[in-house]
Amino acid sequence: MSRVPGQWPVSKPVDTTEDDDRGAAHLALVAVQARFHVTLGSIRADLEEQPSPMAVLNAARRWNYAITAMADEVASSLKKAG
Repeated sequence: MSRVPGQWPVSKPVDTTEDDDRGAAHLALVAVQARFHVTLGSIRADLEEQPSPMAVLNAARRWNYAITAMADEVASSLKKAG
């Protein structure tokens, strides 16, 4: 009886343990990139919702101040932690 490719049951399963480390490292990198792009996309969406060029610039300043404040807070807590 012949099997069609992809048909179950598989008589010789593929060993994926060798690729797990590379796969995990790749997923970690992709997760960092995805988080960056999702965050940047959210900021862009907020800017695009603004009604005027001046409102866009004001919103960009608010984002800038908020991000800078967060960075200062995180840097300070890392300093305290050691």
